[in-house]
Amino acid sequence: MAMQTIYTDQAPSRDEVGALQGATIIEFGTDWCGHCQAAQPHLERAFAAHPQLRHLKIEDGPGRLLGRSFRVKLWPTLIFMRDGEEVERLVRPVTAEPIREAMDRVDG
Repeated sequence: MAMQTIYTDQAPSRDEVGALQGATIIEFGTDWCGHCQAAQPHLERAFAAHPQLRHLKIEDGPGRLLGRSFRVKLWPTLIFMRDGEEVERLVRPVTAEPIREAMDRVDG
């Protein structure tokens, strides 16, 4: 899979996310969020080293059940999962390096 570029409002259920096998990155945010926009070049650089990782780019906000189930408060929030379990999370990353390091750990 490649990095997703558009936030989708079609979020899977928490049970569906929990059933995913392998490494998955869930990115919560919105297209209009300045912090989310600023993080995109860093995500692109990190995904360049991990193009095989599953990336779910989920639009978040009030009433969005998946984001609430992960207790997302700030955007972007990146949830790094392996076999349906959260391994790590980053909130508002400002460089590619911590994203790439987390990807290394979840993909290893």
